[in-house]
Amino acid sequence: MAGGAREVLTLQLGHFAGFVGAHWWNQQDAALGGATDAKQPPGELCPDVLYRTGRTLHGQETYTPRLILMDLKGSLSSLKEEGGLYKDKQLDAAIAWCVRFLYLSSGPPQLTTSTTPKPLIPTEGSIRVWSDFLRVHLHPRSICMIQKYNHDGEAGRLEAFGQGESVLKEPKYQEELEDRLHFYVEECDYLQGFQILCDLHDGFSGVGAKAAEMLQDEYSGRGIITWGLLPGPCHRGEAQRNVYRLLNTAFGLVHPTAHSSLVCPLSLDGSLGLRPEPPVKFPYLHYDATLPFHHSAILATALDTLTAPYRLCASPVSMVQLADMLSFCGKKVVTAGATIPFPLAPGQSLPDSLMQLRGATPWTPLSACGDPSGTRCFAQSVVLRGIGRFTPGTPPSSLHACTTGEEVLAQYLQQQQPRAMSSSHLLLTPRRVVPPYPHLFSSCSPQAVESIPVFGALCSSSSLHRTLEALAGDLTKLDVRRWASFMDAGVEHDDVAELLQELRSLAQCYRDGD
Repeated sequence: MAGGAREVLTLQLGHFAGFVGAHWWNQQDAALGGATDAKQPPGELCPDVLYRTGRTLHGQETYTPRLILMDLKGSLSSLKEEGGLYKDKQLDAAIAWCVRFLYLSSGPPQLTTSTTPKPLIPTEGSIRVWSDFLRVHLHPRSICMIQKYNHDGEAGRLEAFGQGESVLKEPKYQEELEDRLHFYVEECDYLQGFQILCDLHDGFSGVGAKAAEMLQDEYSGRGIITWGLLPGPCHRGEAQRNVYRLLNTAFGLVHPTAHSSLVCPLSLDGSLGLRPEPPVKFPYLHYDATLPFHHSAILATALDTLTAPYRLCASPVSMVQLADMLSFCGKKVVTAGATIPFPLAPGQSLPDSLMQLRGATPWTPLSACGDPSGTRCFAQSVVLRGIGRFTPGTPPSSLHACTTGEEVLAQYLQQQQPRAMSSSHLLLTPRRVVPPYPHLFSSCSPQAVESIPVFGALCSSSSLHRTLEALAGDLTKLDVRRWASFMDAGVEHDDVAELLQELRSLAQCYRDGD
């Protein structure tokens, strides 16, 4: 049991979601290790929100992610579907992973590391699937494989939204998912909700939409936040893949809005539509957008910061409260942005670091909605982490006159978006980026970076009006009769017409001035 934590159950649906999830759980694991470091500030995020305690057959206390993941046949590499943690001791000792166990005692739990040696860090060239660099053990009920579709090869692929929806209509997979949900939910003291990490570009968009519907039907009143993940970039010259990506993305954004508290697309692409746009740029990162290992690491770092409000130890904002604040007037789709890393020079004050941004949008957009400059923010949830202890500066500005870091951040946001409803959180703890996190930091030596400050925001923005209208415009130009294979997977012509209408209705919610 989580001992008073407001638990969250994570669903990872799809192979790119697996990449993002592997980085996400590696970062949680690194934070657990940092919690025992006397040099680190006290933990501000409660790990029990995401993790559960258990016991192996040999009586060993364990601490594993509260996670259900779905992927396709052939996607696990050397990772066993049932995991290795609850097998015999010899097998456990042979697994070259660093496993952290939680030993329960009176008072605060003490985290210790098992005696298994730390693994060799995989080289980027050796990484083919997400399990190649996952460093945490998973519970035997975490992994659910869809055996009827293949991860590799050209045949038997889960390519279309309708195929994905059909998967969770089959009694076998529906019952398997329900059984795993009940296992995790029934051991929770206070379940606040579910976070769904779901691929948007392929048939897993349908799996995610159907999963959100199942969750709303069975766990009404709980928060459901759907993170729609898009790897990049579009494939030039591959018309079918790009059209399928467009259709899956549109269905995968619109359908979950009926069953989710919030829906947020996450991508380093410049656009959701058919017209290719260059990937976004970070001033202090050097990454390859074609590598899922790089792309997913950045998104996982942003996601870890964006979700901090409902994982705080003290005065957390629940998933439902966060969604209510951001999604008023039907605005259930939100955008994400982040500054990775936040440029805070040694000895620099927080007011000085914010003022150096000179009024520009302080974060890089992460929802493929284009440049946010000149758009209106209706509501935002902002987290700045890793800034250390607050030191006020000489007061040449109103920011320098503030007495706490929280006041500085709140006033800065008020100056940037005076008409927006804002919620902000300031955390001392930076984001750990130890291997196998890729070396993306362009100005540092390979050994220089173990943790970074991150500035992240979720925003209900008028940029979504432009983005959703453009998505509808691309769909209108399609002759769906040319893509019979997509339609044969379970989507009717009337479904596409209804999708267009819902997209345009959703876009109208974000018109500036409404």
